Amino acid sequence: MTQPPDKLPISALIALYFAGLCAATQFAKVSVPFEALRDAYPEAGAELGFLVSIISFLGVVLGLFAGIVVSRVGFRRLLIAALLFGAILSGAESLLPPFPVMLALRLLEGASHLVIVVAAPTLMAVISPAQYRPAVMTVWSTFFGAGFFLMAWLGTPLVASHGLPVLLHLHGLAMIVVAGALWHVLPRGAVPVSDERLSLRMVLHRHRAAYRSPSVAAPAMGWLCYTLTYVALLTVLPGQLSEADRAWAATLMPVAGMVVSMTLGMVLLVRIRAVSLVTTGFLLAAGMTLVLMAQSSSAWLAIGLMAMLGLVQSSSFAAIPQLNPDPNDQALANGAMAQMGNLGNTLGTPLLLVLLEVGGVPAIYLGLCLCYVLGAGLHLAQARRRQRLA
Repeated sequence: MTQPPDKLPISALIALYFAGLCAATQFAKVSVPFEALRDAYPEAGAELGFLVSIISFLGVVLGLFAGIVVSRVGFRRLLIAALLFGAILSGAESLLPPFPVMLALRLLEGASHLVIVVAAPTLMAVISPAQYRPAVMTVWSTFFGAGFFLMAWLGTPLVASHGLPVLLHLHGLAMIVVAGALWHVLPRGAVPVSDERLSLRMVLHRHRAAYRSPSVAAPAMGWLCYTLTYVALLTVLPGQLSEADRAWAATLMPVAGMVVSMTLGMVLLVRIRAVSLVTTGFLLAAGMTLVLMAQSSSAWLAIGLMAMLGLVQSSSFAAIPQLNPDPNDQALANGAMAQMGNLGNTLGTPLLLVLLEVGGVPAIYLGLCLCYVLGAGLHLAQARRRQRLA
């Protein structure tokens, strides 16, 4: 499929973004109405948290493998299949089966989530004209925060009035609708299918090659440093603010990142390379953590930190097609991003809680600062490697 350079396939891009919202709400549908989940499974105790986190397991283990499989089987075909599979699982979850069964369903849902977050952004980049690609990938970068925002805005009152099963059922229905829309608006053959034979040896070779590549690995390495802190910040940081500020600050923190991504991030990506903006965002966030260390009770500084991370959010996804012109390499890079992102989301909150227990609030900000400096350093090191290899 060849796309005219001056025309955006708006309907396909909207449908792909909604696929991302479906993937984000695979997390949010159990995270946001967590108290309703606790009422449904009172016997689960502390193990209930696994219903939120277990969906990340397959992403940690198979993130890059998903990029290989999607390239081999076909982006459009697997994306639609993943949405339909997710819809079936969400429908089964709406029955609120026994806890071990629910846990198994959530584990399987990780496969659906993983394929969506690998295939959808790759397709968005491929079908977008080059001049619009940074803006398109900036929009994609908001899918996770937007999914949580929509779930808090619409899902919470829905659960309060009609119960958790209705929310899970509607989530599955939404995935069917999006799959149907993609079937109609997403062109066949947008990305050529790789003819490379799938084997264990090939998978291991591609893993080694991907993480050795300064182009494929760079966005994922920076993304690990970002995701180690993102969910953890939303979980831990509001608790360090005054009680009067806690609720409104917790609401504005994720919104601040999305607003900066869609405004300042989009404007800057027209003028500078995505990697330069990622590095700048990390360094600004590192500086903000040092200011927060001195004024840890300031809600506006906490919101400002999330705003600086909005630059990292938008430019990290924009860096993938800039560094990897080939769609199959983009799929690998998105798979590596999913792998590192799930690893960061899994480890981040426990890590910050350990820092809080060992060293108090200053240790949290020192840990955050270290993550952001490391993120900037990894991008600079990979940029130097690309220069040497050029």
